[in-house]
Amino acid sequence: MGTIKENLIQKFRDRSARVGVVGIGYVGLPLAVVFAEAGFTVVGVDPDVEKVETINRGESYILDVSSERVKALVDAGLLSASNDYAILSQVDAVSICVPTPLRKTGDPDLSFIVSASRSLAPHMHQGMAVVLESSTYPGTTREMILPAIESTSGLSVCEDFFLAFSPERVDPGRDDWTTINTPKVIGGISPDCTEVATAWYSQALETIVPVSTCEVAEMTKLLENTFRMINIGMVNELAIMCDRLKIDVWEVIDAAATKPFGFMKFTPGPGLGGHCIPVDPLYLSWKLRSLNYTARFIELASEINTSMPRYTLGKIQDALNLHKKPINGSQVLILGAAYKPNVDDLRESPALDVIHLLQEKGADVIYHDPYIPHLEEEGLSLSSVPDLMQAVEHADCVAIITNHAQYDYGAILARAKLIVDTRNALGNQGKDHPKVVRL
Repeated sequence: MGTIKENLIQKFRDRSARVGVVGIGYVGLPLAVVFAEAGFTVVGVDPDVEKVETINRGESYILDVSSERVKALVDAGLLSASNDYAILSQVDAVSICVPTPLRKTGDPDLSFIVSASRSLAPHMHQGMAVVLESSTYPGTTREMILPAIESTSGLSVCEDFFLAFSPERVDPGRDDWTTINTPKVIGGISPDCTEVATAWYSQALETIVPVSTCEVAEMTKLLENTFRMINIGMVNELAIMCDRLKIDVWEVIDAAATKPFGFMKFTPGPGLGGHCIPVDPLYLSWKLRSLNYTARFIELASEINTSMPRYTLGKIQDALNLHKKPINGSQVLILGAAYKPNVDDLRESPALDVIHLLQEKGADVIYHDPYIPHLEEEGLSLSSVPDLMQAVEHADCVAIITNHAQYDYGAILARAKLIVDTRNALGNQGKDHPKVVRL
């Protein structure tokens, strides 16, 4: 008869452990599928009734996970979904993959984490592992999740259950680096917690990177996205400077990228989107303010990045002016509403800000996105135009906000009256073209 830790690790190794995933969205569903494909019986728990019903029908609502994969796992009895947290009393391990957005005030909204922890706690039992994957500031796992579970369950961490943090690193739309092969950082409340969580995740994921504490793991995710946010902010400012200097910023970036060392290519755009890069660094900035420290790089990069939709508005306004048209009353076609190419993810998309700004100026705004048929976000209620090329021909200005690969940019260039290209989607054919204004 082994210890609680040894028995749990053995369950992971022989795949007899049952796994729960709380939150089955862009992060949780791919993770649940990977665990199930590794041979674990997995249940996803989510308050969204439609998501639960869709999974139980053997269908997927995430582009990165095919319905064929989901159906095979559901038919095999390895994957199911539920709205009832009580089902977690039957599992041995739980991954928490709920959203952690920012409030309008810039403070982290941890209500989803708090709710998930409190809902899980009554169903905890001896011999369980819990891993938080939701992005947050250093200290959340130890200071928030741990007390919420211990106070309600009556269990003791490292003795009765094991708690760790493992930052999600999902980049939607990629097929080279996915949930299964992206290295997974794991840091526990204690070395035993790290060992148990590592034993669990290593059964399904290719590479595990154990670190000394959950705080190190939490900070790792923030470093990754702060690095990207700051470099994107720098190159966005470079675009503004090059515009003033009458220099082609895209040519500058491509030339700099030929250096085989000491340089990493980042590109400017109409703003910063997605759940991670615009949001995660601000968790750190918020936390540091409570310690009387100003994260100056983060604050400055955030200021530059959040100003880019308005800079894009200015580009559209100036382009129309050159064609002797006011923005008020002009029809502007937004190409691409998703926050990045080839995905259906609207989270923090700069397209939403650009549309709002254009509407405030009196523009007649329409949009097209092959992945997003309807926009019901932030007070908007729009549908993607049914005939793209007809809309291109009719619009006074076409603004390329998201450079989806399936667009025929040559045909768009030939038939549009005016194009503002914020992503260099047209490449060299748009350079110095009389109908094209580039960011």
